[in-house]
Amino acid sequence: MIASVYDAVVIGGGLHGLSAALHLARGGARVTLLERSWLGRHASGASAAGVRTLGRDFAEVPLALEAMTMWHEISALVGDDCGFHAHGQVRVAENRAELQVLEQRHSALRSLGYDHEEIVDARELKRLLPHVAPHCIGAAVARDNGAADPHRTLRAFRRAAEAAGVTLRENCGVEAIERAGECWRLRTACGVFEAPNLVNAAGAWAGEVAALVGDRIPLGTKASMMIVTERMNPLVKPVVSSVGRPLSLKQTDQGTLLIGGGVQGRFDLKKEEATVDFAALSKAARTVSELFPVVRDVRIVRAWAGLEAKTVDLLPVIGLSPNAPGVAHAFGFSGHGFQLVPVVGAAIAELVLHGGTNRPIAAFDARRLMAKEAAA
Repeated sequence: MIASVYDAVVIGGGLHGLSAALHLARGGARVTLLERSWLGRHASGASAAGVRTLGRDFAEVPLALEAMTMWHEISALVGDDCGFHAHGQVRVAENRAELQVLEQRHSALRSLGYDHEEIVDARELKRLLPHVAPHCIGAAVARDNGAADPHRTLRAFRRAAEAAGVTLRENCGVEAIERAGECWRLRTACGVFEAPNLVNAAGAWAGEVAALVGDRIPLGTKASMMIVTERMNPLVKPVVSSVGRPLSLKQTDQGTLLIGGGVQGRFDLKKEEATVDFAALSKAARTVSELFPVVRDVRIVRAWAGLEAKTVDLLPVIGLSPNAPGVAHAFGFSGHGFQLVPVVGAAIAELVLHGGTNRPIAAFDARRLMAKEAAA
């Protein structure tokens, strides 16, 4: 079979794959993207679409701050605002011990020169969240944060990638990868492809793809669940999280509440299925009703779970393969990759096209995980 030849092949049709393909194409590369089901099928399509710098691991802060600037100019990148609203993000403290956790983090951030988070008292918290329970005593706030519409974002990145010349191939799973001279040869359900450069953005299956090129990178799996309620009167503008409990709460433009926070469902990677665990999901519903008593009688309309990869340290893998020439990895975002999409795509394109990047990604090198596995 005659191979289709490109400068780069991106494996994985979630937002990180689309972003990498877009930036590569705009950098002059001939790019095809291979997705074994359909674009946004798993984590990207099931995301709460939080756009936050609030509460980021310190290693992620520089990338997240650059990504936030890009989100505020997202129309310039993809021709659509992606439903992004910068109503802020608020992390609520229910008691003095939780507030001290926020204050200690704030002090550490300031010592590193960061001022994107602030601590607010109960009075300002009540102004930001008028319906919050009276026992809450303060919060950390990032006022330029917010949330987007995940499906609108997927459509925007897809349109932008296609306009840049990316060939998108759905229902095209990778079955084998081998070296062919200076290129990688991929055998797939829709033909054979060759390229000197590969981008592994395969999400929950990225460990399997990495193994095909000789990288043994240990990965776990998340099946984070979400709840959507019936429409209700305005309750919150910012995205709300909690110090002491798993919670992510936002109100959509349609008036529905989107409730998550990392509560886990069940999954089967081989079947590509994630299912809702209603007993576990009830914890998220209980948290919301205790922090916002006004929602106790609001009806749940639907719930779902999405599959994604997680690493042992909950930091992503971003960088060039330590073993496979021309291969770049972008996966393992562990439930907090949505906001990083534009900047990670730009960094991956720099790695592929120029062999390096000035963006601070050293903390995300795959070798940190490979070393832990070897030592285990």
